[in-house]
Amino acid sequence: MTTADGARGAVLFDFGGVLTTSVVAAFAELSRELGGEPGLLLRMLSKDPESSTLLVDHEEGRIGEREFEDGLALRLRAHGVTAEGPGLVGRLQARLRPDPDMVALVAKVRADGHRVGLLSNSLGDDCYAGFDLPAMFDAVTVSGEIGVRKPSRRAYAIACERLGVAPGETVMVDDLEQNITAAARLGIAGVVHRDAATTARELAALLGPSGRL
Repeated sequence: MTTADGARGAVLFDFGGVLTTSVVAAFAELSRELGGEPGLLLRMLSKDPESSTLLVDHEEGRIGEREFEDGLALRLRAHGVTAEGPGLVGRLQARLRPDPDMVALVAKVRADGHRVGLLSNSLGDDCYAGFDLPAMFDAVTVSGEIGVRKPSRRAYAIACERLGVAPGETVMVDDLEQNITAAARLGIAGVVHRDAATTARELAALLGPSGRL
């Protein structure tokens, strides 16, 4: 699906922070609600080895939601915040609301004849409530289902295979630059999502004349 002028013909979209409101803001709100400073949860999950291992194990399907929540509550207590485990994931998910402009952009890209797929590091099935993923996408790839998460190269390879396209024919839209960098190693072009208007403009440039959005 690469056009004669070298433009890309398929797009993989991330979920949280791309099709929804900001994940960073959701973590900050939950951190404050739990009695910590806004950056606590994200700092734990990225820099505290025990917390980040819990996240990876959950996103790759090795532990369930309850085990992840209980483990995270223990790590919060180690950082001076008392929290009950049950419901922590749900409280985070409740802060992720659909971005209607991005949902519309997915539909527009597909209507213009491009294949579209979802590639998501999941925090549980409930985060997809309100989205008809099979109707929106030609292929859906979720880390917990395949046992590997972004930024692993294998995650991108599986997503492209399911979408029926080569990496060199594909664009990845993600809110995390590290995920775009990892995708680029396979030849996948990238758009770092900040807002719907900018993403639409940058996608159009990569999709070529037929991809005006």
